[in-house]
Amino acid sequence: QVQLVESGGGLVQPGGSLRLSCAASESIFSFSTMGWYRQAPGNQRELVALINNGGSTNYADSVKGRFTFSRDNAKSTVFLQMNSLKPEDTAVYYCNGYRAYALRNYWGQGTQVTVSS
Repeated sequence: QVQLVESGGGLVQPGGSLRLSCAASESIFSFSTMGWYRQAPGNQRELVALINNGGSTNYADSVKGRFTFSRDNAKSTVFLQMNSLKPEDTAVYYCNGYRAYALRNYWGQGTQVTVSS
């Protein structure tokens, strides 16, 4: 069974930084894409950043220039470096792995990020 385990969330002041990690139980190359999503109370889950097998990344307009998606292939781990955090970044952040050949999504349990003074 595929497992995605996030870590690194917490409470940070506006303007601060956090680094989220997502460790996969299988090679990250077994996924067509890996992504970070977030869901704030009362809102739908939204895409934050996406990376494909080739290493190309895409970001939501709201986080461009502030967030960076990276990966450590040997450790089957992806990261989301979040800088210049704003209160509106407050949400539960979820790691996602998608296998196109199986049309299947895998999700982590989520990690809470709270940006507040």
